[in-house]
Amino acid sequence: MSNLKWWETAVIYQIYPRSFQDSNSDGIGDLKGITSRLEYIAALGVDAIWISPFFKSPQKDFGYDVSDYCDINTDYGTLADFDELTEKAHGLDLKLMIDIVPAHCSDQHAWFEESRQSRTNPKADWFHWVDPMPDGSVPTNWLSFFGGNAWSWEPRRQQYYLHNFLASQPNLNHANPDVIEAFADIARFWFDRGVDGFRMDAVHTVNGSVAPYQNNKPKPDFVVGDLPQQQQPFFRQLHDTGQLNQPEIQKFIESFRKVADCYDGDRFLMGELHGDDPVLASKTFTAPGRLHATYNFNLLEWAGLDVAGLKQAISSAVEAFNGTGKLTFAFSNHDVPRSATRQLAPLNLSEDSQEALQLMLLKLETSLIGSTCIYQGEELALSDVQDIPLDKMQDPWGIEFSPIFLGRDTCRTPMVWQRNAPSGGFSDANDTWLPISHPHLERAALDQAAKTGSVYNELRAFLKWRKGQSAIMDANTIELVESGPEQIVFNRISDNQTLRCCFDFNDLTASFMEI
Repeated sequence: MSNLKWWETAVIYQIYPRSFQDSNSDGIGDLKGITSRLEYIAALGVDAIWISPFFKSPQKDFGYDVSDYCDINTDYGTLADFDELTEKAHGLDLKLMIDIVPAHCSDQHAWFEESRQSRTNPKADWFHWVDPMPDGSVPTNWLSFFGGNAWSWEPRRQQYYLHNFLASQPNLNHANPDVIEAFADIARFWFDRGVDGFRMDAVHTVNGSVAPYQNNKPKPDFVVGDLPQQQQPFFRQLHDTGQLNQPEIQKFIESFRKVADCYDGDRFLMGELHGDDPVLASKTFTAPGRLHATYNFNLLEWAGLDVAGLKQAISSAVEAFNGTGKLTFAFSNHDVPRSATRQLAPLNLSEDSQEALQLMLLKLETSLIGSTCIYQGEELALSDVQDIPLDKMQDPWGIEFSPIFLGRDTCRTPMVWQRNAPSGGFSDANDTWLPISHPHLERAALDQAAKTGSVYNELRAFLKWRKGQSAIMDANTIELVESGPEQIVFNRISDNQTLRCCFDFNDLTASFMEI
């Protein structure tokens, strides 16, 4: 029996609840819908599910703008629905992770509504309030990920407040111990309901510093990229000297970890982060007493990676974390184009290769050290959706920069379950929150689960085989092997087995051999 914790080798299935399964015919996925599809996920052979935010929220950023961390948004159901989901997931031997958003909340949260009223109320310093410069301008040169300044004016206080994303997502002040304790209480609330872990959203954007804040420095080697988001002013700056990855963040992380360690069952904290030096940031966040693992961006390059880029991404992660389970790899999520589509271009492959490519990528990431996140639909080799009409777009990032940049809607369209069912079996409603992708109907989930040789069933067989490999399940040791320009080769090594893992991008095959 392995001595590793469950999360050190876990395959985690990410669910974007708004797009997974609608149970009440309103065109929006919900918790009861997820519960109804858990058998499909469990049959795939994954170890856990991670559900993106379903908390009470005005949905301006679709759940990443939380107005109550301990309640369910009515679009998604009730706390009783969540308890039912948890019980069924555990009954199917699935761990349950949820997405917590610690850096910012909604401007409709009671904390911010009180804080913005005056400089003397009990929540006055729960957010980052700063006086204007003498000329009335913003306090620093910090910019928002979503465009424009990272500071907005509040006339009642005659001060600016910080927001790294939308102006309706004010950053919480984690220099205030009361804020840190409030999140400890939130962690207890969900752990007490049976949650096995948290994916902690954008922890590098948590702000725990105090004024005066330091300006970001210019990025000396900045080159305007081909992708629209690379052309935004935000990417002209270095951020870890001022705005992001501040050392003070770790006080919050350490507090949250202490809460997790008080519970049985190896509760798991996985932090999403990035930075000017993401490897260094990952090391800092996974130091003793902090996060168990970081959600690794190395393989999530928006435009995809060629084989040399994939090798470099894997090599840098292995060099820093070999022998540990402190990394979580992913090729896709709800924030980037779907992996099979974006990898076709840099690898110079045709669309006919999509299924073979997706299966090989899934085998590759689940053979690396640490845990893996599979985004809903990857097991079906779903394509990215590039033809969403502008009047149907929902993502505020995409709406801001459309039509040049389509944002994240392209990877968030509803799951389809049966080709011949209305709305692909996602909903009984004719009008869904994002349009159903008609090409996706050819790879509808239940149809593929019943089809011999589908990506779903090939992955299912592979994950079953993987669980019997000591080199993958009993140790997190990897040895990179010199290989041809179109191959990635490494050995996975335990006391009982050395397994050579070969991934050939010429014929899109994966092979495994004991040596």
